[in-house]
Amino acid sequence: MASKMVIQQPKPLVVSAASDQWSTSICECDNVNECCFSVWCFPCFACITARDHGECLCLPLLDSCGCIPPITLSMRVSTRRRYGITDSICNDCVYSYFCGPCSWCQIRREMKARLHPITLFNNRPT
Repeated sequence: MASKMVIQQPKPLVVSAASDQWSTSICECDNVNECCFSVWCFPCFACITARDHGECLCLPLLDSCGCIPPITLSMRVSTRRRYGITDSICNDCVYSYFCGPCSWCQIRREMKARLHPITLFNNRPT
């Protein structure tokens, strides 16, 4: 009977910069191109952001159906839940109604910030 020897390599330490707050404020602009795109072609920007969030591409086009844009509100709540951000539905309603393009920009910035938050440290001796 042959025995097998298993040698495990050292595993890297993974540190994630998670927070229970939005990484940027509602009016912060870290990418001028995206901010301009959201202002000048808001429906396209919202549709692309919804698609990148994993939702139907055309979903934001339904926002004209209510007093408070239902899809913008839903996307804010979904983003908060996905990343564990503590905020209130009241704030989500206000931002969705009064700051639609800025709200979508904040959602997009949050997706980008949370998509690449991992830092790897190699624990091998040098």
